[in-house]
Amino acid sequence: MSTVSTDVAPAPHTGLRNHLDGKCRCAWCGIDPLYTAYHDTEWGVPERDSRALFEKLVLDGFQAGLAWITILRKRDNFRRAFDGFEPEVMARYDAQKQAALMADAGIVRNRAKIEGAVLSARAYLELREKGVDFSAFMWEAVDGEVLVNRPRKPGDVPAETPASRVLSKKLKAAGFKFCGPTIVYAAMQACGLVDDHYAGCWRGH
Repeated sequence: MSTVSTDVAPAPHTGLRNHLDGKCRCAWCGIDPLYTAYHDTEWGVPERDSRALFEKLVLDGFQAGLAWITILRKRDNFRRAFDGFEPEVMARYDAQKQAALMADAGIVRNRAKIEGAVLSARAYLELREKGVDFSAFMWEAVDGEVLVNRPRKPGDVPAETPASRVLSKKLKAAGFKFCGPTIVYAAMQACGLVDDHYAGCWRGH
């Protein structure tokens, strides 16, 4: 699909959208500058840092039932509120700290998700105590290599996959929360374990 210097409505059968800068992008990021920057610089880019992978998994858990742009707009607030998503710090959150998080209007105030984030931090540390690197744990789902897909239409992108179901089971068994197969697949996409940029998107070239 050729790109043109105009912003038009998404092409419904391709999952693509042309932008004023002449680039053709996946239509899901719309034209919001924050969302397009995320699409261009983060989504689908391989992330192998354990703490960063943990952060994205937790944020995808908070996103459940919400639009990702909602979380993206609050991400800096989340990072402040959750001490940079350092598992060592989060694992020690007590009832008082969790109550403070529930009162923080800058994040998504959901008690179950907040409690789940703390339990996930403890699970992360338990894995590390067993000598398991979280990055290796996550990337094992794709045998350590980026799984490149080039979907041609929205219907080609699954909500979950066999790999996300296996990883979800492993995460749950390890004590992580809010890590169902759909959430896990979204995290796999976000962290670049899977590259699901549409065929024709400039990032997929």
